[in-house]
Amino acid sequence: MIDSLSDSLEQYMNVISVRQKLVASNIANADTPGYKTQDVDFQASLRSALDGGGSPATVQVSGLAVRNDGNNVDLDREARLLAENAMRFNLAASLMHSELQQVREAIKGGS
Repeated sequence: MIDSLSDSLEQYMNVISVRQKLVASNIANADTPGYKTQDVDFQASLRSALDGGGSPATVQVSGLAVRNDGNNVDLDREARLLAENAMRFNLAASLMHSELQQVREAIKGGS
């Protein structure tokens, strides 16, 4: 059970990591003319990762306001995604810590 949970949490954290890199890239390119916001479809990427699929696919985000220079980075959206990613990562880290604590307690009880 611990292997299954830890593998799932690892895949979850990998998708979070990919999204975090994309958000950082979006923010870094906020003033780059013609730059288009990149993201991942989080749920589809996680489902694919859990099913043994490859790395999350990068997609261009539609529906964002495009400035005169062709750039569509919305810093408010990116800040929200940073906060959401931090929350998701902290949750996954807490779950992993809890599972490892249970294993540690089981080992201590057995000795």
